[in-house]
Amino acid sequence: MSNYPVDMSVKPDVKAFFDPDTNTISYVVKDPGSNACAIVDSVMDIDYAAGRITYDHADEIIAWIQSNGLKLEWIIETHVHADHLSAAPYIQQKLGGKIGIGDKIMVVQDTFGKVFNEGTEFQRDGSQFDALFKDGDTYQIGGMTAVAIYTPGHTPACMVHVMGDAAFVGDTLFMPDGGSARADFPGGDAGVLYDSIQKVLSLPDEMRLFMCHDYGPNGRDIQWETTVGEEKTHNIHVGGGKSREEFIKFRTERDAQLAMPRLIIPSLQVNMRAGEVPKDKDGRPMLKVPVNGL
Repeated sequence: MSNYPVDMSVKPDVKAFFDPDTNTISYVVKDPGSNACAIVDSVMDIDYAAGRITYDHADEIIAWIQSNGLKLEWIIETHVHADHLSAAPYIQQKLGGKIGIGDKIMVVQDTFGKVFNEGTEFQRDGSQFDALFKDGDTYQIGGMTAVAIYTPGHTPACMVHVMGDAAFVGDTLFMPDGGSARADFPGGDAGVLYDSIQKVLSLPDEMRLFMCHDYGPNGRDIQWETTVGEEKTHNIHVGGGKSREEFIKFRTERDAQLAMPRLIIPSLQVNMRAGEVPKDKDGRPMLKVPVNGL
């Protein structure tokens, strides 16, 4: 990990916002030396059966930022989520900031542009986002340097974002008793995911890790913060020195038993557009349902 400019002396303030409908945790990350902040993995509310979108979760985050006098500089997506819709454009309209994602978003856009039969008007160059990160790219949140680490396997565009002594891992890892993300979506790969997890586990043991999801395994309370050291020792899928071969076997067998996420169809269409809801030829918000396409 020596190639990544990690500075454990910088300790950002991290405020978590849990969305019980999708078991997603969004974060506001504040530079300890200024009023600058970033949002990681925001959520837009959807009643899928009714086709109704609302913004209660995003409004809670916006209100917290405003009440604390913070300046939003970045809205970060760790990847193209398949289980919740991003509220990035709504938040940007209210507070400003740049929307950033990994540059492999273009691979995801190409793959799912075909699945959803998108026309030529759907740009597959990542231009819907303000910034496309490559492995090792850095950006500033006030005086704090953040670094993007490429961690594919769950999806081709996954990145872990390290901000001081805090790393936001997306779906690459779950809490130690939750294991790891699935790797059977188009472009996913269990072996590649194992390699990406090893990159995360080579960060300093004291590095705080913040999860994008938690499901309270075995009935425990919802949790979202752990450390690299805890994951290395106790993660049920990769901890204790489990081999790449063991992980691939387990992950492949486990993924074959998993159902598709409840919100995968709306999520992919919205999130590959940086949170914008697609529109029909008359400009009305409209989602597609591909039949036997996933």
